[in-house]
Amino acid sequence: MSIAELYEIYRKYPSIQTDSRKIRQDDLFFALKGPNFNGNLYAAQAIKDGAAYAIIDEPVGVEQEAINQRLIQVPDVLGCLQQLAGHHRKTFDIPFIAITGSNGKTTTKELVHTVLSTSYKTYTTKGNLNNHIGIPLTLLSIKADAEVAVIEMGANHLKEIAGYCTYTQPTIGIITNCGKAHLEGFGGEAGVRKGKGELFDYLRATNGTCFAYADYPYFTDMTQGIDHKYWYSGNANSNKTPLIAAGSIDKSDPFLIIKLQEHHKADRLIHTQLVGAYNLPNVLCAVAIGRYFDISEEAIAKAIATYSPSNSRSQLISKDSNRIILDAYNANPSSMQAAIENFARMQAENKVLVLGGMKELGPDSPLEHAKLMELIKQIGDWRKVILIGPEFKDLASGYLWFEDQKEAARAIHKMDIQNSYILVKGSRSNGLENLLSFL
Repeated sequence: MSIAELYEIYRKYPSIQTDSRKIRQDDLFFALKGPNFNGNLYAAQAIKDGAAYAIIDEPVGVEQEAINQRLIQVPDVLGCLQQLAGHHRKTFDIPFIAITGSNGKTTTKELVHTVLSTSYKTYTTKGNLNNHIGIPLTLLSIKADAEVAVIEMGANHLKEIAGYCTYTQPTIGIITNCGKAHLEGFGGEAGVRKGKGELFDYLRATNGTCFAYADYPYFTDMTQGIDHKYWYSGNANSNKTPLIAAGSIDKSDPFLIIKLQEHHKADRLIHTQLVGAYNLPNVLCAVAIGRYFDISEEAIAKAIATYSPSNSRSQLISKDSNRIILDAYNANPSSMQAAIENFARMQAENKVLVLGGMKELGPDSPLEHAKLMELIKQIGDWRKVILIGPEFKDLASGYLWFEDQKEAARAIHKMDIQNSYILVKGSRSNGLENLLSFL
């Protein structure tokens, strides 16, 4: 069966499912497989549970003709899903905004979506579905009434972003930053810039448009050759042209307030519900996109003010006598440093650090964790420092250390931490959000 023929089936049954346990009536079930699972084994059951068709890439040995008629075998289910997404993408003539970066891409995506939704029917990546499966699923969830699409792209190795671009075909691209994330897969900081830069490479080749933060010098080279580019900056006197948004931090304790500064206009305050000065570029990017799409300044400011994070990113949670900053969805040397420095600057007593180990750093891991420990010792007056994960085992002298979050939870429960400001920060695999009930 050709992709065009499969697309006609998709148009009739546009709800796609990759988890056989969540099948609803008339879903299309794509039998994906990986090292520890094989969706082909559940294809027949998916049809019995109501799936209209199941797309498989292995014979499933079903005797019932009624089920066999609804099995569509292809060479590779994942490749088929991606090709179908690309076919669907080509039916739209609307702006497709792709967002990637080492830090802040999900927050930026959420802010951009919130701003654009004030004036346009906007579809975007749900949660953190930003990989080789999530991106095609996001594309296939876009309905005919779409006016703008915002697609988040995560990556941990070279050629990944380039691959996503082949079927997402973005017309606008944003790289939030290039930091020390996924160093193991990218082979170092230069590899990170090359890998994330694949988005700008695509825009350069297709006459697309890019947005970049003027205060990061490496974007000067990375945007070379892109004719349509716009800058946003934390410096109103930046010499980047055109500078579509500029602002400075008015306050960041606890929530970030930004002062937009332009030579021909009065300063305007943008209030947020985001914790951390490191969110300045993310907010300014959303302002820049809003202006590019001719959304009023009042609407932009109101949209940003109403956005409240609920995904373990820069969340401020009040619990009994404690205030907790939960920023535990992702962590790398760049984001860890920014979060700890911001926490140290906050006007609060009884500060407690709860930090989980950073993953995917490869041979740089010991050095980067050692640098983090030096930072902790140099800044801040900490009531307690709680370190979690094997990465800190040989570095935790003078601090509390636990092998994992379960061990830490048992100990924290006995500490009776009260009247404290607590930063919880670590890589997602540490599961630090599970500590909230003990803090």
